[in-house]
Amino acid sequence: MLATFTGLVDQVMQNGAVDRIRRNHGLEHATLHVLGRRLPRMPLAGHSDSGGFWILGQANLGDVQAAVDEALRRLRAGEKELAVHPNCGTNFVTSGVLAGVAASLAMFGAGRRTRDQLERLPLAITLATLTLVSAQPLGLHIQERYTTSGKPGDLRVVSITARPRGGFQAYRVATEG
Repeated sequence: MLATFTGLVDQVMQNGAVDRIRRNHGLEHATLHVLGRRLPRMPLAGHSDSGGFWILGQANLGDVQAAVDEALRRLRAGEKELAVHPNCGTNFVTSGVLAGVAASLAMFGAGRRTRDQLERLPLAITLATLTLVSAQPLGLHIQERYTTSGKPGDLRVVSITARPRGGFQAYRVATEG
């Protein structure tokens, strides 16, 4: 059954739109790695879709353009590890889901009384914490295998535009290919 599920997931990953999102997501992460090295104290975030990605932060347009160019060049040169980022939402979702399941399992059969549930709380916290620790490498693996791609292929940057959003700066990186 696991082999069937894995095969189905692999088929979905080959879908054109999903593949574009994964390649854009990889370029977004690589760009954040480059920007993070150049601007180490600046908080940055990103979001990808099939048409490109967003970079959020107070970097200037020149910094973003240079980082995108370097990131794409380095991915094409084989630095696929740049496509995986420790602060990716994939890691947070993986950790949250697994910790929630672990805590729920700890509470299974605890009874309806508040006292019975409170007595299980240390077990729930322990299991959730152990799961969070083990979820980190799993989240990175899921990124590498399913939610990002370190192989940009024919992906190319069409435009980079600054779009102020309230109190922060947003940059839209539009891609094709």
